[in-house]
Amino acid sequence: MTRYRSSINFRVISRPCRCLGLTRKALCMGIVVVTLCMVGMVLSVGQWVHAESVQPAKPPTSPADLQRLEGRWIRPDGGYVLELTEIKKDGGLKASYFNPRPINVSKATWSRKEGRLNLFVELRDVNYPGSTYTLQYDPKSDRIKGTYFQAVEKQTFSIEFVRAK
Repeated sequence: MTRYRSSINFRVISRPCRCLGLTRKALCMGIVVVTLCMVGMVLSVGQWVHAESVQPAKPPTSPADLQRLEGRWIRPDGGYVLELTEIKKDGGLKASYFNPRPINVSKATWSRKEGRLNLFVELRDVNYPGSTYTLQYDPKSDRIKGTYFQAVEKQTFSIEFVRAK
């Protein structure tokens, strides 16, 4: 049986390194530790990126989800009424707006973003030259919350609608 000699000469390794004042053995061990830490970080970041990229597909919007939006909604701060009907799977819907008389709704759409139902309503009528509502349905409180951009005054307000009883 042949014995192999180690090619590492520990007397040479134990000599101090002039630049850092450390022994070469301590310096080598430090390099090994830093390298292992870096490999661990790369692997953990790789797993995190993989977990982010492999998310389960979001379930399609069910008709029951969309039915939550249907109905008459009232703004408590002024009595404005937003009526939502004919909600379609393609993002279309019919919206009517009253203050207290009818105001022309030029555009009304819904979308789903990050699991939440969103609404966009644009008004085009006398004193409503492109005023918009950007809203989000809150299922916990059964309210529609968001912002109203008043185009005449170029101001944005935080508002909410409550379901009419």
